[in-house]
Amino acid sequence: MQKRYFGTDGIRGRVGTHPITPEFVLKLGWAIGTAFRKDDGCRIMIGKDTRISGYMFESALEAGLSAAGANVQLLGPMPTPAIAYLTRTFQADAGIVISASHNPFYDNGIKFFSASGRKLPDDLELEIERLVDEPMEVVSSAALGKVVRVEDAAGRYIEFCKSSVPTSTSFKGLKLVVDCAHGATYKVAPSVFRELGASVSVIGVEPDGLNINQGCGSTDLAALRKAVLDRGADMGIAFDGDGDRVLMVDHLGNSVDGDQLLYVIAMELHGRGLLRGGVAGTQMSNLGLELALREQGVELVRAKVGDRYVMEALKQRNWILGGESSGHLVCLHHTSTGDGIIAALQVLLALQRSGQSLAEACRGMTLCPQTLINVRYAAGSASPVSDARVIDAVAEAESRLGDNGRVLLRLSGTEPLVRVMVEGQDAAQVEREAAWLADQVRVCCSV
Repeated sequence: MQKRYFGTDGIRGRVGTHPITPEFVLKLGWAIGTAFRKDDGCRIMIGKDTRISGYMFESALEAGLSAAGANVQLLGPMPTPAIAYLTRTFQADAGIVISASHNPFYDNGIKFFSASGRKLPDDLELEIERLVDEPMEVVSSAALGKVVRVEDAAGRYIEFCKSSVPTSTSFKGLKLVVDCAHGATYKVAPSVFRELGASVSVIGVEPDGLNINQGCGSTDLAALRKAVLDRGADMGIAFDGDGDRVLMVDHLGNSVDGDQLLYVIAMELHGRGLLRGGVAGTQMSNLGLELALREQGVELVRAKVGDRYVMEALKQRNWILGGESSGHLVCLHHTSTGDGIIAALQVLLALQRSGQSLAEACRGMTLCPQTLINVRYAAGSASPVSDARVIDAVAEAESRLGDNGRVLLRLSGTEPLVRVMVEGQDAAQVEREAAWLADQVRVCCSV
């Protein structure tokens, strides 16, 4: 069956536009509570990022869950991976995150974790969608769910992050700049690195509900780059609004993306015989990552774009490491989902063990020129990707690139966008082909 509300990462959209409305989220909370309710009730955890609409949707979810007889534990502003971890350790039935991740403040979304801290299976998402359309029947007053706030959630998660490196680990002498995107990591991330001995200065730690991801964090590294150079730091670490992505800046001010970070972690694990197979990337993973891993005898498999597909590829092969260029890195030997803080710690540990700077560690991998252009189309209209004229244009571009490049067109899982990606060895040709192909897509979108 086709899902109507769930995308690749929960339900997301513009606040005030269906389905991201208080009315729908109230009903969604009831549907979730009903889907998970057992004879003895159930327990659901709720966390959120720092965007202003989180208060509204937290209250709506809380009411809907209680109406279904589900007990609720509120975590407050916490990174998405923290909710996954706390759902497991508190042995809750499910976890809910109110966040639109790297999107602007005027968007929001609802993401879910199972009791194991993983994304919900498709059949359960379909059942929740079915229940949303059912009449809302409130349980008896005696059976209504109770709501409590978890006071020590941040401390528990900080200790969990620190446990992903050996207890003897000390980053004393390491000078970091940490950019928290005015988002969910603004309290916990600096504490993790400081408690492990690093000297930490911060930016993006003054959320006001409206500034999440605005000119900061992993979606915009300019402020972090300036801070690293101005403060003479060893590197900068940037998270997105909900803390499941991480990108870095080296001491020279160079941006380091998710593919490069994945390479650094993979090489350290491979060198110690702990990689357990290969690495899972996506269709968007840079060709340079594939070539660099292959040179070291490590296989790269490409999944569809989206962390759930990376997870599926890892589970199918019993591998432990995967991720996306955007910085969504999955280290299954430490946690059950993508976690920006834990991924950053694995990079720092790899650098410490090798004695290399971040810039030096990345030299083993050469990024191939890659151009990505987003083309917006009318929501609800037919996908431009399936248009015969676009298909012909892709074939024409691929013919000109030959064996020295590749083309990928895909739809965003969260917005009405066509992502036009061209990659190859000749930067000028890559830019030229990407611009031409994007123009062909725009023509079809405007008809």
